[in-house]
Amino acid sequence: MGGIIKQIEKAQPFFSKVAANKYLRAIRDGFIGLMPIIIFSSVFLLIANVPLIWHYEWPTNISNALNLFYNMSMGVLSLMASSTVSKALTDSINLKLPKTNQIPTVGVQFTSQVAFILVAVDTLTKSGTLYFSTLMIGTKGLLCAFLVSFIIPNVYYFCFKNNVTIKLPDAVPQNISEAFKNIIPFALGTLIFWIFTLVFRAVTSTNLAAWIIQVLAPLFTAADGYLGLAIIYGAISFFWFIGIHGPSIVEPAVTAIYLANVEANLTAWKSGNITSANHVLAQGTQYFVATLGGTGATLVITFMFAFWAKSKEMKAVGRAAVIPVCFGVNEPILFGAPLILNPTFFIPFIFAPIANVWLFKIFIDFLHMPGFIYNLPWTTPGSLGLILGTGFSAWAFLLAIVLIVVDVIIYYPFFKAYDISKCHEESEKEISEGLESETEIKNVNHEEDIVLVNESDIPLEKTKNGKKLNVLVLCAGGGTSGILAKALNKLAEKDGLPLSAAATAFGSHHDLLPGMDLVILAPQMDAMKGELKKECDQSNSKMITTTGKEYINMTQHADKCLELIINEIS
Repeated sequence: MGGIIKQIEKAQPFFSKVAANKYLRAIRDGFIGLMPIIIFSSVFLLIANVPLIWHYEWPTNISNALNLFYNMSMGVLSLMASSTVSKALTDSINLKLPKTNQIPTVGVQFTSQVAFILVAVDTLTKSGTLYFSTLMIGTKGLLCAFLVSFIIPNVYYFCFKNNVTIKLPDAVPQNISEAFKNIIPFALGTLIFWIFTLVFRAVTSTNLAAWIIQVLAPLFTAADGYLGLAIIYGAISFFWFIGIHGPSIVEPAVTAIYLANVEANLTAWKSGNITSANHVLAQGTQYFVATLGGTGATLVITFMFAFWAKSKEMKAVGRAAVIPVCFGVNEPILFGAPLILNPTFFIPFIFAPIANVWLFKIFIDFLHMPGFIYNLPWTTPGSLGLILGTGFSAWAFLLAIVLIVVDVIIYYPFFKAYDISKCHEESEKEISEGLESETEIKNVNHEEDIVLVNESDIPLEKTKNGKKLNVLVLCAGGGTSGILAKALNKLAEKDGLPLSAAATAFGSHHDLLPGMDLVILAPQMDAMKGELKKECDQSNSKMITTTGKEYINMTQHADKCLELIINEIS
């Protein structure tokens, strides 16, 4: 097994490059911006439809009011995605251009929206009134929106790089001259899609968005089968195991399927056709089934570490990670145990998620349990998310128990072997050092001398505003970065230090970065450090990268983290 792990490690640089691909990042980052729409609109959907479970229907006016918000938000999701994804890609492209010749993201956003409407929206003129079809501007048009969002920023890049623009005299105010600078790339980008859609519609008698759905329908079906599900969720776990944030690579390829399947399931469920609400592939499947407790289905192994382990180190790591893992934040156990790149846990880490999603599909195919009909926040506790997301299906309560039992069976032999080896290590260490076991076990929770930091220790003269040291912590989803930022702010408040820490997901940081003195990048986003370094250089900000255990230790020892920050700033 050790040899296999070494071979996997050799492939890590290649997969890191894939994870850092600017187009995959643009989809991921663009969807981070859309999460408020997806989550908050689902709240209205829950309120509108949950009573149907108990055969109660809202009065028509209330039902229409609740559904109005959902239809006017999720109903235009692809249109919004064409804007947010193109903005994310433009942010990456701008790093190649000088500061004095940056592509305006607002111009790219509205150009992408116009281009998307041209190729995805059918129109009808009746009695002198123009009607737009909304069929493809919701979740169904996402793949088309991605395509548009990849092309338009590159059109702008070509124009700005080669100075293909309208140049006005120097006497013209800058804001007016900037507006004219947008005209040629806007005209070029929209004309390309206008000409394309005229030809395409004449040949196919349909729009591009609908055509893409038709062509890829067999792929959607295959992805929802046992083999497709195994490949998708096995790949997410595999990439995480080698230290690369798996969803960054896999999710952009399946996000459109996720959202389309949830909408199809909901439509079938509301019509009473439960057997047709049978699409497995969904965000809820990833969050609350395949990756129960986080990638690798780490919920059960964390509790096993915390309450069944005889090793003091394993017990300490598990108990420190229990609460975060319950809410889907599993970096403390991934890096603290560690589970990633640990040969002992390779098999269960990859195959527990596959077993989970296969069980879910068996329940859907043979017991006619509905698939996910709602999108919920990824921080919803796993079993609760499964029950809520499937509309309180009675089978969901049983499945929640079965998943935990199966994961325990899968993980237990490997947990036991690791526990025995760790106990053996600890015993040898006690003998060799002649110390009491309580004081010699070193792990992420070990006691250290507290580093006292005074206000005078913080070099305010080297900060941007001269008044406060501003720190930004970035991770994949804002989970562990939020824990670290909270620990730093708590320390600053307790000791009266001029320090302020913020946290966000990588991809949501672009507007925050210029005001930050230093950025801490979580190890799961290590593939993005090259891109972040360019942004930090442009914003005159420092950057710190960390190893797994180092990062987890920082979340629990804010004083040590602050000492590292001060050294870097100084």
